[in-house]
Amino acid sequence: MRLARLLRRKFGISAPRMVVRIHVAWYWRWLLIGVFFVLGFMAVRWTYEAGMRFAGFERSVTRHELRDLRSGVVKLNKENRALRIAAITNARQMQIDKVAQRDLAKAVKVLQAENSRVKEDLAFFQSLMSTDGKAGMVSIYHFRVEHTVLPGEYHYRLLLSQGGKRERAFKGRVQFIINLEEDGKKKVMTIPAGPASGNATSLNFKYYQRVEGTFHIASTMTLKSVQVRVYEKGVSQPRLVRNASLL
Repeated sequence: MRLARLLRRKFGISAPRMVVRIHVAWYWRWLLIGVFFVLGFMAVRWTYEAGMRFAGFERSVTRHELRDLRSGVVKLNKENRALRIAAITNARQMQIDKVAQRDLAKAVKVLQAENSRVKEDLAFFQSLMSTDGKAGMVSIYHFRVEHTVLPGEYHYRLLLSQGGKRERAFKGRVQFIINLEEDGKKKVMTIPAGPASGNATSLNFKYYQRVEGTFHIASTMTLKSVQVRVYEKGVSQPRLVRNASLL
C-alpha cells in the first residue's frame, strides 16, 4: 500500500512536473550573443545614417567637402605667403627707388648749383676781362646766404671785383650785419664781432676776391636779413652796402 502510494505520488496526476531542456555548449551561447550584438550595432548604425540622410546630411559628401576645404585653405595659405613675400619685396624696392631718387635729386641739385656757379663765374670773368668802367671802381658781383644742413648754421658767399684799368689794389675790410628776431624782439649780430673799425675781414685785391664763411644762430632766433658793408682802408664810411639773397 505504501509502495502504491509512492508510485502514484511519483508518477500520478499529483506528481511534480518535469522540464526537459536541450543542453547547449557555452561557446555556442557566446557566438549567438555576438551575432545578436553585431546585428544590433548594424541596425543602430543603419538607423542613424538613415536619419542623417533624411535630415539632408551625407557623411561621404561631408568628407569630400571637408577635404576640399582643407586643400583650399592650404592653397590660400601658400598664395598669402607668396603675396606677403611679394609685398615685402616691392616695399624694399620702393625704398631703394626712393633713396635712389632722393640721391639723384640731390645730385641734380648740386649739378644745377655748380652749373649756375660756372655760368656766373664765366660771366664774371668775361666782365673782368673788360677794361670799361672807372679805374679803381669796386663792385659786389654777387652776395648770397644759404642755410646748411645743420640747424641754425648759414653759409655766406661774397664776390668782389674791381673794374677799370686796375692801376692799384683795393685794400679795406668787410663786415656782415645780421638782423635777427627772437620772441618778437629784434637783435643784431655782426661778423666779425666788434665795431666797424675793429676786427673785420680784410680785403686786398686788384682784380677780384672771394669772401666765404659760416655763422650760427640760436634755434629760438629767426634770420631776417644779412647785410654786407665794404670799407676802404682809411675811410670810416662804407663804400658799398648790399643785402644778401637768402636761399
